[in-house]
Amino acid sequence: MQIRIEAILFRKGNGQIQYLILKRTPEKGGFWQPITGCLEEGESRIEALRREIREETGIESPIRIVEHVHHYEFSDPHLVKQFVFGVEVSPNEKIVIGKEHCEFKWCSFQEALRLMKWKENKEALRKLNELLT
Repeated sequence: MQIRIEAILFRKGNGQIQYLILKRTPEKGGFWQPITGCLEEGESRIEALRREIREETGIESPIRIVEHVHHYEFSDPHLVKQFVFGVEVSPNEKIVIGKEHCEFKWCSFQEALRLMKWKENKEALRKLNELLT
């Protein structure tokens, strides 16, 4: 079984929560989703989470990590278990997307739900939003 992480970045400001979603390049499917990635050999889930955040957004120091938000399994083509984390970042954090993505967007909960493609990502966002509101 492959272990993967999913990081849903969020920021708070003016009493609102916004969620960061990234658009995959056309070669990678062209769909919107949170940060996702695989654990590399010898990495813990938190180490993989921090590395993926850095690689995909340039963010080095999140404010806090919300663990145990959700987890789910899927086949792709082998069994994958994905662990979901919420990651709070500063409202002023600058995003520098990596080579896997072509756009990013800070969204309200409803807009992020509407843009995301995969039902598993949507369910993870719902779980995080429930914890935060």
